[in-house]
Amino acid sequence: MFSAFFTMSKTTHKLILLLSFLLLQSSFLQAKEIELGGLLLDNTISRQGHEFASQLSQYWREVPDASGKNLIVKEVIVPQAGTMLSVLYDDKLVYRTYMGRRQTPMNEKVQQAIILVLDAVANSQFEQRSPDLAGDEW
Repeated sequence: MFSAFFTMSKTTHKLILLLSFLLLQSSFLQAKEIELGGLLLDNTISRQGHEFASQLSQYWREVPDASGKNLIVKEVIVPQAGTMLSVLYDDKLVYRTYMGRRQTPMNEKVQQAIILVLDAVANSQFEQRSPDLAGDEW
């Protein structure tokens, strides 16, 4: 295979190099155009946890300026009691709720969670804009 490459003419070598350069250039241009918004990572186990994360993700898609930030929904099974769901934004606990073992409507809990997440998004943007404030605001 290499011997065939060396027996080609110089114009063929130049053409191959030009085509490979153009292919690499176009792949770099396409890579720059792709931007990921905020991701919702579903680390739930139960059916209720998956439903909670699914409903929360519908709201999360509509959040502006969430690019580069991740929202994590974690679930921990609590024996004899049900599950504990936690929502983390930017590696900080934003919302935690307990759900019993029986299936219950969770629209109110999802709405509470998304309101607190929106508050956390707003606070993180405020902290980025005013770097002179310390973490404890003193």
